Amino acid sequence: MATVTAPAARPARPGVLRRPAARKLLVLAVAAAVLVPLAVSRWGGATWPDALTVDVSGPLGRASDWIIDNRDSHPLFLYFFGHVSNVVVLAVRAVYLALLAVGWAGVTAIGVLVAWRAAGVRLALGTAAAFLACGLLGMWVPTMQTLALMVVAVLASVAVGAVLGLAAGLSDRMDRVLRPVLDTMQVLPAFAYLLPVVLVFGIGVPAAVLATVVYAAPPMARLTSLGLRGADKEVLEAVESLGTTARQRLLTARIPLARKELLLGVNQTIMMALSMAVIASVIGAGGLGDRVYQALASVDVGAALAAGIPIVLLAVVLDRVTGAAGERLGESETSPLTWLYLLVAAAAVAVAGRLAGFLDWPEAWEADIAEPVNRAVDWMTAHLYSGVPVVGGTADWAAHFTSWVLNPLRDGLQWLPWWSVLLAVAALAWLIGTWRTALTAVLAMAAIGVLGVWNPSLDTLSQVLAAVAVTLVIGFATGIAAARSDRFERLLRPVLDVFQTMPQFVYLIPVVALFGVGRAPAVAAAVVYALPAVVRITAQGLRQVDPAALESARSLGATSGQQLRQVQLPLARRSLLLAVNQGVVLVLAVVIIGGLVGGGALGYQVVFGLAQGDLATGLVAGAAIVCLGLMLDRVTQPSERRTKKGA
Repeated sequence: MATVTAPAARPARPGVLRRPAARKLLVLAVAAAVLVPLAVSRWGGATWPDALTVDVSGPLGRASDWIIDNRDSHPLFLYFFGHVSNVVVLAVRAVYLALLAVGWAGVTAIGVLVAWRAAGVRLALGTAAAFLACGLLGMWVPTMQTLALMVVAVLASVAVGAVLGLAAGLSDRMDRVLRPVLDTMQVLPAFAYLLPVVLVFGIGVPAAVLATVVYAAPPMARLTSLGLRGADKEVLEAVESLGTTARQRLLTARIPLARKELLLGVNQTIMMALSMAVIASVIGAGGLGDRVYQALASVDVGAALAAGIPIVLLAVVLDRVTGAAGERLGESETSPLTWLYLLVAAAAVAVAGRLAGFLDWPEAWEADIAEPVNRAVDWMTAHLYSGVPVVGGTADWAAHFTSWVLNPLRDGLQWLPWWSVLLAVAALAWLIGTWRTALTAVLAMAAIGVLGVWNPSLDTLSQVLAAVAVTLVIGFATGIAAARSDRFERLLRPVLDVFQTMPQFVYLIPVVALFGVGRAPAVAAAVVYALPAVVRITAQGLRQVDPAALESARSLGATSGQQLRQVQLPLARRSLLLAVNQGVVLVLAVVIIGGLVGGGALGYQVVFGLAQGDLATGLVAGAAIVCLGLMLDRVTQPSERRTKKGA
């Protein structure tokens, strides 16, 4: 009689090696013990070795010179890029002239009627107040310039994003191809998009619009794909059973079922397009962003604020109207006849305004706030910047933060051997994710050294780390308070809503007024910009903890603090890690823009390259920003995949 023998039991791993993190660290330690001595003996152990640096400024300079020399003669520019540029210019100009022809009364009426029908009376009144405020501040014409660029950029972004999302939503292969591309594009700072389009299209409106499209299209593509893939399977099967074709199923079932995701994609595209359209003023976009940029360049806080307020109002109105329209979707369908009536009413108001002479905003109705704001800033400079008893002044705070935090952190990172930085990046990325995540992060960090911008990148990294630390301390504390108090959460919600809709550029204005220029103001702007996302994600994660777990802890006599530390925070770990990831990505975006207000490092190199036409310097810095953003995202983004072995 045959006997069945049980397989030999696998010997248990000793002690600490039972934990996957310990095994990963052991593998890294063994690899480091072998590779680090070889690297040090061959290239030295201090800063990034020159032998591993590739000078790309020469080839980039020659490529830039070739493009500039052939921009008016080469067939690629004459018959493709030239036509694209002309179409963009004509489209923006046509929309701008149409807005001017309608007049301020007509534009306001159209905005109010659309907001009323899509979102209700309250937002319609808010839209009217926002447009009137733009005129009162003397910014009507720049607002129309920004709005014209926005209309063209949003339409193009929605079209491109919808096509890509359609392909990814209907094809698994295309989804696998596009997913890493969209992931990478969404973590890149906005400045990284400016240089490539400037290289091809030069300074001006075409480059600004196309950079905006590249930056704003990914959310539309991602949400379109998500909506199509999340369609109700039973509905799709019922439609298919009726003998419909694939095209009919798409038009009659998939797209209607994905309407909410599509409208959310439009909302996100509008907000990102507005943010990028303002930043694109650096490359000649004009409009409100150009006013802010010129004012910041001359440290004219009053003029910057006068242009910044309309940007904020425009962002809030667009976000509220599109968001409310998405929430009301499906409640009541608006018939085409209703929209026709609205169009006729808006046209009647525009004609009446034109006949009454209300075409251009009257100068007599404008209010100059720049001068009183600058007087207030001068008073702050004299009384709050320094010498305040006990607490010191804002300039003192900025100087202390720079000398006590930023300088030691930067010097410490630059003092570390290059191989230790790569090893730390590998350890963090592998502990949180997989070995592929670690490899991607290490290669991205190594690419920075190969490009020859190791020290400026570590300077930027020091600002990011300092800003993230401050953001997480304040954000986690505020998020915990919001999760534990409904009243505090209700009071905080409108503040977070406003802060999350403001474009990145606008955050530079108050910090310049309070702290002057330098690296500390850039860090302060980054903290304020990233804080709302961290607070929201933290509060939402804590509120979504299983109530049964909390009830069980209470039944065992756990105090409120014990419930937080031992139940809520551990169960909300994924949300907290997501908050860290989003905080890092958002902080990096504003730290780079901080180059406009003395932030230095990579941000300054990008600004210098754009301002001086030194595209080689700017492109190298832009590539380093891309690598730094990719590394930080991989280091802070937990992997969704876990193997059975725990790797």
